[in-house]
Amino acid sequence: MSRPIDYILTSTAVFTGTSNQPKPAAILVSGNQITTIIAIEDIDTYTSEHTTVLDFGDKLIMPGFHDFHIHLLLGSMLENSVQLYDARSAKESAALVKAYADTHPEQSLIIGSGWDDNTWTNRETVDKKYLDEVVPDKPVILYQAEFHSAWVNSAMLKLAGITAETPNPEFGEVVKDENGEPTGLLLEHAVGLVTKAMPMDLKHKEQLLEQFLQEAKRYGVTSVHDLLRLPEMSTEEAEIYADFEDRDKLTTRVHFVAPLNGDLEEAIRLRETYNSNMVQFTGFKQFIDGVITSYTAYLLEPYTNKVDSIGGTVYHEELIKKWTIVADKNNFRVRFHCVGDKAVNLALDTFEEAQKQNGKRDSRHAIEHIEMIQEADIPRFQELGVLASIQPEHINGSSYDVFEDLIGEERMKLYMLQKTLKDNGATLVYGSDFPVVGLNPLTAIYRAVTRVDDDQVVWNKDEKIMLADALKAYTFAPAYGAFREEELGTLEEDKLADLIVLDCNLFNVSPEEIKTASVIFTMVDGKVVYENN
Repeated sequence: MSRPIDYILTSTAVFTGTSNQPKPAAILVSGNQITTIIAIEDIDTYTSEHTTVLDFGDKLIMPGFHDFHIHLLLGSMLENSVQLYDARSAKESAALVKAYADTHPEQSLIIGSGWDDNTWTNRETVDKKYLDEVVPDKPVILYQAEFHSAWVNSAMLKLAGITAETPNPEFGEVVKDENGEPTGLLLEHAVGLVTKAMPMDLKHKEQLLEQFLQEAKRYGVTSVHDLLRLPEMSTEEAEIYADFEDRDKLTTRVHFVAPLNGDLEEAIRLRETYNSNMVQFTGFKQFIDGVITSYTAYLLEPYTNKVDSIGGTVYHEELIKKWTIVADKNNFRVRFHCVGDKAVNLALDTFEEAQKQNGKRDSRHAIEHIEMIQEADIPRFQELGVLASIQPEHINGSSYDVFEDLIGEERMKLYMLQKTLKDNGATLVYGSDFPVVGLNPLTAIYRAVTRVDDDQVVWNKDEKIMLADALKAYTFAPAYGAFREEELGTLEEDKLADLIVLDCNLFNVSPEEIKTASVIFTMVDGKVVYENN
């Protein structure tokens, strides 16, 4: 063989992603590529003094996880912040903020996330007064659990220059009391009024990226799609990603997007500039609607507990279509955030119109989340070649009862479908939506195969999928979504050597053990970046 073999990895359980079961095998790695896969008993033929042989016994070797939907720097920023997921009132949330502020006196800005007033037991109103009582002298910003709202104190309002005279941005609201004063609750694009007042310098961003890379390799995440900070969606971080690659510090592949807003010039520049092995620009992303819990998801029929509202779109429907048709004509892919069933319908109509005007091509456009859908739209994913980008861990984000109150029993039967979409020919592509939920893919795999949340409530049990299909949706499908299926996503000859080893064989353990499994070895581009044996 012409190329020397750097590594041989062996196990009795190798899941290549090309079949539905693991098998005994040895993987030969030379440079940054998989040279071939052979029988374990044949490894002596390929071993030299140059070769490192790693025998993992019966542990599962598989392709690296490829997260199709994260917000990279935002997630890292919130790793060291106050977590409010378990709070059940405004006062309880404020107490957690105070405890955090007291133990972190060096922080000039208090950041937190995870509050959900839909789960509060006494239904207090989200108001700055609770935060002002506990932290009057430092700005505080607390993201709602789905990151479409923020709760801030008076110091943050002052820092951002938000007053009674501040107008609402389009698709956003500075909530005000009966006297016209801001209450401290900001909805949708109004969140941007305060996040713009939180500038991050280069050093801080580099620290956040380093922090993210440490976490990603620990969880076996070898590739990600960064859908940018919310709500600004700035692409300026691409320079940092590329710089890390140049310095051989980038241990996770980063694919990133630009906001769909009609500006093709910047996207063309990004496409020409960022197309390396580790950092790639992959097209546009935009929001069509918001989220169910804020009544901003766009529905075909009114909310069950708010019958005068069906939500709405972030931008006018005709503008969404115009931008998409132009982007598609210039061979860019488009990804839309769609939570409500009317938003999903609009996105599919938009992609269909682009296809009619520009001709059919292998566009691999995607719809993100798809929390609600009408039955007539289910087969259209296959018909139009649109990817179904789903985050299985989202069923654990709030309670089943909360969503049933919001959209009713009948619509819950079509809530967060995955098997039905797959059975109707859609390509399922998995991601986390980090930091809305954690980065660990194994918790999402557990949700996908069980549909059970942490309260042991089953969300549409008929939507459970096979373990092999779930793993492929978190490995091969995102590579396909990135137009990199010839390089990534499976363990095959001549593909890039992105692979991981788990501490057990997922195919031989109970579903409960899937979410407690851990990664013990991560290789990216032929380099060992993490070991925990």
